[in-house]
Amino acid sequence: MTAPILVFGWGNPSRGDDALGPLFVERIAALGLPDVECLTDFQLQVEHALDLVDRRRVLFVDASVAAAAPFTLSPLQPARDASFSTHAITPEAVMQVYIDLQDEPPPPCTLLALRGERFELGAGLSPAAADHLEAALAWVRNWL
Repeated sequence: MTAPILVFGWGNPSRGDDALGPLFVERIAALGLPDVECLTDFQLQVEHALDLVDRRRVLFVDASVAAAAPFTLSPLQPARDASFSTHAITPEAVMQVYIDLQDEPPPPCTLLALRGERFELGAGLSPAAADHLEAALAWVRNWL
């Protein structure tokens, strides 16, 4: 049986604060919540549209230099954008692929963008990003 809630984070753990998405998901997975499935990857791809099937709602999680600290939340709408034909795509494009495949609207999706400061190869998580991660984890308890 598919868990009704999906928490999907992406990023490169070897690139400093880009690890925020996977770290967030690891912390949620460690809670062992029965109605929550946790997935991580280095980037979003069209195949991830299949991960939305039979979900009640989805939380996409990524690091961002554009997000306000500690994080921003954005409801997402399906969209066919330029990323649709590239190797890595946006959450909105994943939702559009879901519609194309399932011929129905996707579940409600939200983007949690965690503010990141450093994304250099080999860098560790910055102190600011660690604080932003903790703030987001405190927030998500109510969302879950």
